Amino acid sequence: MDSRNDNLVEVGKLAGVFGIKGWVKVVSHTQPQENIFRYLPWSMVSARGTRDVEVEEYRPHGSVWIAKLRGVGDRNAAEALGVCRIFVDKDCFASLDDGDYYWHQLLGLRVQNRATQDLGVVSDVFETGANDVLVVAADDSSIDDRERLIPYVPGQQILKVDLEAGQILVDWDAEF
Repeated sequence: MDSRNDNLVEVGKLAGVFGIKGWVKVVSHTQPQENIFRYLPWSMVSARGTRDVEVEEYRPHGSVWIAKLRGVGDRNAAEALGVCRIFVDKDCFASLDDGDYYWHQLLGLRVQNRATQDLGVVSDVFETGANDVLVVAADDSSIDDRERLIPYVPGQQILKVDLEAGQILVDWDAEF
């Protein structure tokens, strides 16, 4: 990617082509899934480089979405896009209320428990249905080399998120 890297957030990926008129299948990482079409334009990143695209039309299709991209007029052009990850500029996102965070804001934050033990860094976040879960990866500063899955439940396991300090305080035993 180019110098815009730090301001781009991954929101989905292309999952193949649909039909003969240049439509592509889109897997959205946003909640709700259709929000991916609110964050435009897209920067599509593949092994061939980065390409900015505009979405002309979109609609749901089973468990994915399909989209018509400007300048992609047939199946061959859609296939030529290849495997792409979809990124958007962080500035596309609406401001949130205090105490609410986008997942990308939590990535890279250090996680420390009440006993001031460094558990590692948030490397991923995923949804389980009941709640989101932080994946905390060990690094050189953490107390051990274990990966931890910590439920993201504010007021219970998540005590404080401090974006400025780059840290999350958790109620989580290091043995878990």
